[in-house]
Amino acid sequence: MNFFNRKKAAVCAVLMGLTVLLSACGYERIGISKLPGETGEFYSAESGTEPAADPLTDVQKEFDAFCQAVFCEEMEEASTLDLHYTLLHPEAYGIEPEEVSLGSYDLADMIKDNDSIRDLKTRLTAFDRSLLTVGQTPVYDTLLAILDTSLMAEGLELYEQPLAPTIGIQAQLPILLAEYSFHSIKDVEDYLALLSQIDSYYGQILSFENQKADAGLGPSDASIDQILVSCESYRIDPDNNFLTETFHTRLDALSETVSLTDEQRTDLDTRHRTAIKEHFIPAYEALISGVSALKGRGLNEGGLSGFKDGKRYYEYLVKSGPGVSYSVPELKAALSRQMEKDYEAIGKILSENPSLDAEHASFSLTEPNEILADLKAQMASDFPVLSEYGYEIRYVPSYLEASLSPAFYLTAPLDDVNQNVIYINNGFSDSTDSLYTTLAHEGFPGHLYQTVYNRVHAANPLMSILNCSGANEGWATYVENYACTFDNGLPKAVGEYRAHIRSFSLCVHGLLDIGINYDGWTKEQAKEFITACFRVDDDTVNELWQVMIDNPANYLEYCGGYVEYMEIREQAEAALGEDFSPLEFHTLLLDLGPIPFSVTREFVSQWLSQKTA
Repeated sequence: MNFFNRKKAAVCAVLMGLTVLLSACGYERIGISKLPGETGEFYSAESGTEPAADPLTDVQKEFDAFCQAVFCEEMEEASTLDLHYTLLHPEAYGIEPEEVSLGSYDLADMIKDNDSIRDLKTRLTAFDRSLLTVGQTPVYDTLLAILDTSLMAEGLELYEQPLAPTIGIQAQLPILLAEYSFHSIKDVEDYLALLSQIDSYYGQILSFENQKADAGLGPSDASIDQILVSCESYRIDPDNNFLTETFHTRLDALSETVSLTDEQRTDLDTRHRTAIKEHFIPAYEALISGVSALKGRGLNEGGLSGFKDGKRYYEYLVKSGPGVSYSVPELKAALSRQMEKDYEAIGKILSENPSLDAEHASFSLTEPNEILADLKAQMASDFPVLSEYGYEIRYVPSYLEASLSPAFYLTAPLDDVNQNVIYINNGFSDSTDSLYTTLAHEGFPGHLYQTVYNRVHAANPLMSILNCSGANEGWATYVENYACTFDNGLPKAVGEYRAHIRSFSLCVHGLLDIGINYDGWTKEQAKEFITACFRVDDDTVNELWQVMIDNPANYLEYCGGYVEYMEIREQAEAALGEDFSPLEFHTLLLDLGPIPFSVTREFVSQWLSQKTA
């Protein structure tokens, strides 16, 4: 069924914050006898110990078994890429993978998934929630919220956008293939099989795009032009490219544990080059040709609201991606409130520091590993401590810089939390100036830290795939601004100023996203709003206009999630006063995990009631 990745293709889900945890389908087999919080108590950063386990009732045992079964069902039906990035050894979890596959992108399958979603909801709601433990109820509520949100898209399947300039499948799939780790010869064979399927997989996507166009939902010519730029980046030299470079590196690493003869190496290398020549490059050439043929068929040059059910689909996107607790009008109000707070704070900082030179101030550290070490040290007092785990910094190849994000994080599999990778894109002009906060977002206390923490402190195995992008990106944005106030070489006032400027700017982008895709703004209305907030030229206005059309609700994952966390913190500070502890607050949020904010708010309110009783 794989409905958890319904909004975005499964092959893109491990980029920039898919949070997956250790599955109870097999945690006994790898030396973990008990998961923290499985009896219903939150892990305590103050005590550093797990709560005593109370005997579970039959209903509670049945619910645990249900969660384990759903996790295993999803993993068995997942694409080979999703499964590999989630579990290195699925057999240890009692999971038997199906044949090697990139998955499918088929309209009929999407429609059929709705019946599976309703069936799972029936299985879930058969449990009496009141009989579950405190640790089980967040899982119940989260799964129910995600299922209900998934059903919001029923009948709107053709509104999905598998292709997009920087976050589309065609932009991100090659990176996932390049990072496909080798731990056995089977992994190499699976990788080669996936690489050889990319042309047929893209053929399915082209068929889907033609169905969209037939229904009057095709992309505009301007959107097509941006997608084509991304595709052109992957018309690579078949013998000298990032895939062959990483393939050799991965084979070298495999050779340290698995004996490979020279004949085997030569054979694998030959087959890899053949797959690139006969499948990978032809896949992008066919995609370029097929997408180009869609020109002239797009009927709407504006945002989603220009389509018949565009506003309804946008409401679904806001719930499924950002996962906010607000309706769209309420979200607009929340973003506006945050903008007002930032504007007032910026004014106060400038009035108290009339000679503030925020533009020329710089961070004291510029080397990535030094920055990450510094962030880990400075976050220690306000965030729960984790054991040491591995990570690696890599750089986007120069010829892909224009088609990929400024930075992104690749999650480690559940059974090896040391395989964390952060990619830095040096193609962005401010990449060096903002590297400190970028690594706070992607590393500590951001995506990497949140992901590993979630693996270690999961209250239930199903939480490994019950994640909310807005809670991932909102957290990373929240701690990115938090890091501005660390002792990082910036004067205190400059750090605070930059945090508020960043927050203000994100809220502007969020309101622009809503205005274009939900309220139906024209380009002239969008320009009026943008220029009222910033001094920009027409080229920037045009670029922002197109970005919002190509990636509806994407910015809301950042600013919407960030505003949710800010308001939740304000609620906690108001309720607890001097008793408010950042460490305790952050531990609560991390223990809950990156789940929809409607569920987070409910449990934060319960926690505050207990604290103030």
